[in-house]
Amino acid sequence: MPREGGSATARQPDGATRPVTVLCTGGVGRSGSTLLARMVGQLPHHVTIGELVYLWELGLLRDHRCGCGAQFSNCPFWSEVGRLAFGGWPALDRDAMLALQRSVATTRRIPLLVVPWVVPSFRRRLDRYTETLSRIYAAIAQVSGAAVIVDSSKHPAMLYVLRRTPGIDLRALHLIRDPRGVAYSWSKEMERPDRPGITFPRWPARTVSRRWITGNLLVAALARLGVPVLRMRYEDLVQDPAGELNRVLRAENGRPLPDGPEFLHGDETELVPAHTLEGNPMRFRTGRIRLRADEAWRSSLPARKRRLVSTLTWGLRRYYGYTGPAPVPGRRPA
Repeated sequence: MPREGGSATARQPDGATRPVTVLCTGGVGRSGSTLLARMVGQLPHHVTIGELVYLWELGLLRDHRCGCGAQFSNCPFWSEVGRLAFGGWPALDRDAMLALQRSVATTRRIPLLVVPWVVPSFRRRLDRYTETLSRIYAAIAQVSGAAVIVDSSKHPAMLYVLRRTPGIDLRALHLIRDPRGVAYSWSKEMERPDRPGITFPRWPARTVSRRWITGNLLVAALARLGVPVLRMRYEDLVQDPAGELNRVLRAENGRPLPDGPEFLHGDETELVPAHTLEGNPMRFRTGRIRLRADEAWRSSLPARKRRLVSTLTWGLRRYYGYTGPAPVPGRRPA
């Protein structure tokens, strides 16, 4: 638990304190959220921090590398965040924070996150956890100087926790990808670039289908709870990145960039180093990369698995415009 104080809201240049705007991606892993968050984080007055949901386990406990290349414990950005929030990360009991997170921020706890007062002991744990998160996001805003913090945590439970976090103005960026592409990505063996010989976990097609349905429905349901939700498809993002990024700006402040973001060059985007926690291995890439949809699943996903995923996700897949061999262009259901 924290032993030193920290502001629950970000202090502005005029001396006032205002809620910290957090734009958190939601959905299912392997949907392009790392790419999306890095590009959105390069928009004016934005900063991307990667997946803060892994701060306790993979940042503080395992000391994984930040997207800047430094170990978490040696990253100047995150060290300053810890200092401002708590007087330094050692002021926190890392194991206790991880246990607290696991007791409140899981999918099965989402009903309680909607009505936490039903179980007073849960409400007390949630209050302790969100008070800590509030200090962290306020410190991030202060260190970065950004008006919008882009968090690519994705996990629906994290968004439901942030909805309850004091001093946070939560916006959800609901990212969707064709479930057959997601299933193929989760079936591949991928080595961690920061841990040679260690691979990312793999999910069977049935698990991907279940999580694709539940994850997307849970994120979409936030709109009914008053959270602004902007829905975006991965396929639309790589086909028209300028248009999709301007949709983000329109939703935030109604002021898109007439000429598009300066880091876009035709079908390429230029990525700068970022202090990101976890995510796809491309979080370490910098310079120009080509934007194109990863459609390898069309030829490499076994027919049996394709039929299984297609059948299990049929209803929601059609709703999102994935009705045939290619997604319906521009299908953005409200």
